[in-house]
Amino acid sequence: MRHAILIGALLAASGLVAQDMPRYRWENFTTAQGLPDNRVYSVCVDGDRVWAGTDNGLALYEKGRWKVFTPADGLAHRAVLYVALDKRTHDLWIATMGGLSRYSAGRFDTFTQLNSGLANDVVYGVAVQGDFVWAATAAGGSRLNTRTGEWSLYNERNTPMYEIWTYNVTAAPDKVYYAVWGGGVLEYDVKTDHWKDYNDPDGETEIVLHKDEGLIHEITTSVSYVNQILWVATYFGASRYDGRNWRNFLDKDSGLPSNFLNQVKTIDGTKTWFSTDKGLAYFDGENWATYRPALDTHAPEMLVRDAAGKVTRVAVDTAPAYHYTFGVDFQGDDLWVATAKGVSHGIRIKTGDSK
Repeated sequence: MRHAILIGALLAASGLVAQDMPRYRWENFTTAQGLPDNRVYSVCVDGDRVWAGTDNGLALYEKGRWKVFTPADGLAHRAVLYVALDKRTHDLWIATMGGLSRYSAGRFDTFTQLNSGLANDVVYGVAVQGDFVWAATAAGGSRLNTRTGEWSLYNERNTPMYEIWTYNVTAAPDKVYYAVWGGGVLEYDVKTDHWKDYNDPDGETEIVLHKDEGLIHEITTSVSYVNQILWVATYFGASRYDGRNWRNFLDKDSGLPSNFLNQVKTIDGTKTWFSTDKGLAYFDGENWATYRPALDTHAPEMLVRDAAGKVTRVAVDTAPAYHYTFGVDFQGDDLWVATAKGVSHGIRIKTGDSK
């Protein structure tokens, strides 16, 4: 009898968890709606406007329509890998395969190896930190002082970086973090002007020997730092670091749909989103949710995994455009998602609304 009561309580708790996880009505955009390409690497929200970096140009969604910008308009390169917003000026910084572009007051300015201190023309990521703009390139990191125009270059000569392929960067007032592809994570402390690196302590390329003793893997793809909590995405799982302790996550013991992560983005250090090759995942600190078209039937699917490991399938009518996701950004309670088959807008469903 007690066993039955316990089972019933667990099932009820799982139902409550599933009900409390955020649900969305998804609308999807492709070339049919005006995107220049369906392969979308980055999305960036600027109030009512949404920017999308695609394989064939930069797109702006405003007042229900898409507008496209290409190299003919002054963009550095057609392949836009990342987009970041200066929230003070609303200037847009655009990482491309052919340089770093700034879109300001209706015009593009482009920085390359030939006309600036940019480390390399292949720019994977960009972040704004007050008057500084940080770029992650194929040959190290670069920093532009937008007030003075001065550039600083960071590579194996002046940092602990032993690989120079920087893949992503995130900046806060106190710290800057680089995801170094094959070289772990690089940390810059603003106060001390000091660099430090974090690496996989077991040195294994395919397996995790020591679960929570350090960074889960050297092949890092994304970093997100909010409220002094660092999240790291890799091709072999995710890591969370609070300045003292590491906690690592794998698909076999968490709600991650895959260990292959393209981006991690945390809202407050706890509520965190993961863009993977098998769906978009959300973690609230205890429970997980995955949003995607089902991998087998392609029908809309939402899966919730509670803290005890129980997985519940939530009935939904819509899903993101594709399971292969590159990035996410937030528009109030709504989501915008970059996928390999278009841009997806997740409109938050309030409790009590229909699905």
